[in-house]
Amino acid sequence: MAKYRFTALDANNVKVHDIVEAKDESEFRRIMRSRNIFPVKFKALDEKRYSYRFRSNEISEFCRELAGMLASGITMVRSIEIIKERDLKPKVKTIYEKMHKDIQQGVSLSEAMEKHGDAFPLLLINMVASGESSGKLENVMARMALHYEKQHILDGKITKAMRYPKILATATIAVVLIIFTLVLPGFFDMLDDFELPLITQIVIAVSEFLISYWYLLIIITLVIVIFVRYMLTLYKVRLAFDKAKLRMPLVGKLLKTIYTARFSRTLSSLYSSGVSMISSLEITGTIIMNTYIQSQFPALVKDVRNGEPLSDSIRKIDGFDTKLPNTVLVGEEAGKLDTMLVSISDSFEYEAEEATEALVAYSEPVMIVVMGLVIMVVLLSVMLPMAAIYEGFGV
Repeated sequence: MAKYRFTALDANNVKVHDIVEAKDESEFRRIMRSRNIFPVKFKALDEKRYSYRFRSNEISEFCRELAGMLASGITMVRSIEIIKERDLKPKVKTIYEKMHKDIQQGVSLSEAMEKHGDAFPLLLINMVASGESSGKLENVMARMALHYEKQHILDGKITKAMRYPKILATATIAVVLIIFTLVLPGFFDMLDDFELPLITQIVIAVSEFLISYWYLLIIITLVIVIFVRYMLTLYKVRLAFDKAKLRMPLVGKLLKTIYTARFSRTLSSLYSSGVSMISSLEITGTIIMNTYIQSQFPALVKDVRNGEPLSDSIRKIDGFDTKLPNTVLVGEEAGKLDTMLVSISDSFEYEAEEATEALVAYSEPVMIVVMGLVIMVVLLSVMLPMAAIYEGFGV
């Protein structure tokens, strides 16, 4: 038996902290359901948690290879043996070797994966368990390969799109530091005997501070970063922060699109594989990666359990695109909910790409304007005293 420390929300959206004992994570979740509470965060205290966590492209490759070998009639033991013998990272190889040993001893694949804590996502573990119980594991693995491949592609496009604004911001900061610490000091030394305008005095003060107290600036920056990170670990602060993100211009729309696409594809993968709607929603709620949206899932699960249509329940969620409940309603009426969820997830993933490109397009001129303003301030701080000096000399 393992002890699980958890933070959860009850049916009234009240936060609950406690520790329970359970044989494994599946039993822990059954206990949570029996108590009618929704776990937001939990940790197995007696279980070794692996520091390595598989990335989406690694999971996609693993699922695709395993699906192909199982479809070809290769046994599970031999399939994992083939995978572990490939050129892998040491940590990944260790995980596969232990999985191979467990499966040789009669442990199922889902149980072997679950033993490695955070290495494999909960979604994949539940999908594998569903495939094992239905006897269609190779089909489930093929579906998961596609699921994580699309997730990797979307994440990669977002990361790539945001790369240019990050480079531009870094270049702006570097240029400002070079100007204020290397270029301006030599020039301002010549102005000691002259009365300087306010803007020049401010620029000189900033320059002297950067040169004399650069270490203090680093310390202050580190303290702020550490403080912000600590505050974001507090549930109420994280809740407010994640809610505020959804209200931000441009960024909020992009995040809503990404969360909707992630919800739709995950729910579709689980539901179409035979996982019950209640369990599918509970699992999907853990992968949204937004505390504010997650906090609304206990009410969503409760409504669906009480017989309310999924489309009506989703309509109450603040954080999803408004097109989602209408699409789900069409799927419910047509009896093709899983198909409609796949369709809308593809649509929202495309919209997420478009929104990301639009966000980058807006951020580029903003960064250029910021750099222009900095340069303008520097030029004014230099030109104004020079003009005054020339005027004094009668030039």
